[in-house]
Amino acid sequence: MSNNIKKYIEKTYNKSKDSFHNLVKENLKNDKKMFIVTANPETLMIGEDNKEFSNILLDEKTIIVPDGIGVLKGAKMLGIDMKETITGVELCTKLFEYLNEMKKSLCLFGAKKEVVEKLKEVINEKYPNINLLKIYDGYIEDKDKVMEEIVDLKPDVTLLALGIPKQEMLIYKYLDKFNKGIFVGVGGSFDVLSGTKKRAPKIFLKLKLEWLYRITREPKRLKRFYKSNIKYLKKINELKRENRG
Repeated sequence: MSNNIKKYIEKTYNKSKDSFHNLVKENLKNDKKMFIVTANPETLMIGEDNKEFSNILLDEKTIIVPDGIGVLKGAKMLGIDMKETITGVELCTKLFEYLNEMKKSLCLFGAKKEVVEKLKEVINEKYPNINLLKIYDGYIEDKDKVMEEIVDLKPDVTLLALGIPKQEMLIYKYLDKFNKGIFVGVGGSFDVLSGTKKRAPKIFLKLKLEWLYRITREPKRLKRFYKSNIKYLKKINELKRENRG
């Protein structure tokens, strides 16, 4: 197992949420290319076990944002300054607002068919100026064919909800074929954005305990959470001890 956790955290965007959203807006306005990885401890631990994904995280073309209090806490324990979390759901909502304001285009790829169809309805109703070029569910067998179609469509924003690290690896594979566009792997965000799944109540969000709410709603997540977060915490503590030494 590698030990790049500190490198990932040092590379993670450390300014405020507003400043990141403004950067995204500027890049969108100026047709700049941007590949965003929304990271929680599980994301970083996958990087530790998966060399290809680790290379993606460390590539200068990749922008990592802290989508999870665990990344912030890890940074603090290692003495790395990091302002606040930037969640995938909030980022998507901002992107929809900007696309609507600028009358720009969007592609969605991922989740179940009924979820992505429902999200299409929500977008058409709430953001009527967005040019929703195409939607694809995440159960399409030939995902490379979908990405080749998206290359031809030249969207301003492409959101993939295929789970980590599959979504990031697919974006990365095709990134150089695009001349512009903002690309984000958003995991389960389509479920929340479409209204299919409720987001955590405000008190959980305020206390940065969205992860706890998700576990209480879906106990099967507990094993996954335990496996990645406990290992992550162990790694952070090891690094902290090394720093002291």
